[in-house]
Amino acid sequence: MSTRNLNRDTRTELLLAAERSFAHKGYAAVGINEVLSSVGVPKGSFYHYFSSKDAFGEAVIARYFEQYLAEMDEILDAPGQDWAAKILAYFASWRASQSFGDCEGKCLAVKLGAEVADMSEPMRLALKTGTAKIVDRLERAILGAATDGSSPFTGDARATADALYQLWLGASVMSKVQRSLAPLDTATTVTRRLLGI
Repeated sequence: MSTRNLNRDTRTELLLAAERSFAHKGYAAVGINEVLSSVGVPKGSFYHYFSSKDAFGEAVIARYFEQYLAEMDEILDAPGQDWAAKILAYFASWRASQSFGDCEGKCLAVKLGAEVADMSEPMRLALKTGTAKIVDRLERAILGAATDGSSPFTGDARATADALYQLWLGASVMSKVQRSLAPLDTATTVTRRLLGI
């Protein structure tokens, strides 16, 4: 294996380990040494891969959204379903991914959104970019449902996509606070009402 491939693999391992740790503990509570030791990488090697902890955090967020969006695309591009069914499948997947103890990296935007927004501008911008791409896909799905007739929706698709994403983020936070899936069930009901599905 070439040095380049080895470096890429180590970098990916560091990003994956950090994603799990950040999702579990938050950004500020996780030290670089913790991530390095979990992967077996010497302390002095960190700056070979990342210029700072913030640059590392930014890379973790970018990788998280890359994976998240690929999974979202699989759901929204599934053949044989109308757009309303795809929208409901996406939010059902969101509900299923939430866990009260450890979301194993599946809820990183929920975990880090409020924490890093005032702490790191590059990380805030990475979150903003990633969440905007989610809203883009929701808007496309809402327009698709209106076009294929699976939703009677006639409103502003972009504003509704924004509102739905915000609703589900808030419901995810409250689900953790309450240690109950009830807020996500409420979000499902509101989503159905907003879209008429």
